[in-house]
Amino acid sequence: QVQLVESGGGLVQPGGSLRLSCAASGSIASLYAMGWYHQAPGKQRELVASITSGGSTKYADSVKGRFTISRDNTENTVYLQMSNLKPEDTAVYYCAASYGILLLRPRASDYWGQGTQVTVSS
Repeated sequence: QVQLVESGGGLVQPGGSLRLSCAASGSIASLYAMGWYHQAPGKQRELVASITSGGSTKYADSVKGRFTISRDNTENTVYLQMSNLKPEDTAVYYCAASYGILLLRPRASDYWGQGTQVTVSS
């Protein structure tokens, strides 16, 4: 069983930066894909960024050029560096992992963290 714990969320002004961390209870080396989803009030949970064990990354169009996902297998941690944050980025961000790929929409077979709130506001 994979346990994921997110941290680093908070309140930030538009244009600011935030770094989210996702710590796994054990080794993540065997997990093919890890990533971050977000869910705003009244909206469906949606994939923001993912990274494979080989280092291949994908980003939602809305965050390309602003967010960077990274994966440290030694520390069993995945990060999401968020820059030039916008109010529309406000959401709960969830860390996710899979032995397969991560899809745009979440699947029950994926592993999940508890979520961390990101609020972008003046």
